[in-house]
Amino acid sequence: MVLSDRSIWEEIDRGRIVIRPLDPASIQPASVDLRLDRQLLVFKSWRQPYYIDVRQNPQDLNELVELKEDEPFLLSPGEFVLASTLEWIELPDDIVGRLEGKSSLGRIGLLIHSTAGYVDPGWRGHLTLELSNVAKLPITLYYGMKIGQISFLRLSSPAENLYGSPKLGSKYQGQTAPTPSRFYREFEPRPGMNSGPDST
Repeated sequence: MVLSDRSIWEEIDRGRIVIRPLDPASIQPASVDLRLDRQLLVFKSWRQPYYIDVRQNPQDLNELVELKEDEPFLLSPGEFVLASTLEWIELPDDIVGRLEGKSSLGRIGLLIHSTAGYVDPGWRGHLTLELSNVAKLPITLYYGMKIGQISFLRLSSPAENLYGSPKLGSKYQGQTAPTPSRFYREFEPRPGMNSGPDST
């Protein structure tokens, strides 16, 4: 069940959904508008070697760019950058979030996520955005602009293992800035698990 504006306000007033800072005007009929924070992670196209190894930490693939007041960042056609929501989000054990783009931005070719539109129960942190330009012209990005929206769905029952639980190995809990992929951790051996096909 998707929460209406009335239910969203009720959950916020009870402290079960946390959105900081919260502009009351951002509450829509069944979602909350989110804004773009200052920091962007931009891929270095000149880096050697010219591929991404999913088994390696990609921290050297990116460089940090900071948006200044009223000065745009030009997102070129085909370019992909990581960004972050200005808002800090916290969810309880029985509510999930769905991150979606703004239709007005979609109509000019700006996509805000590739696959990461799902926000687990127990989440705490700023949301990393996967911004890409599928238009044929550059698109300007400004600090504080409305960049997306989050809707909320109530689970059939509270989750037993929340995002951030030690047993889940959650990779992004508490993030405060755009965070590069931590997929390489999937290849790290875990206690009690076989380390490879030849393990006994």
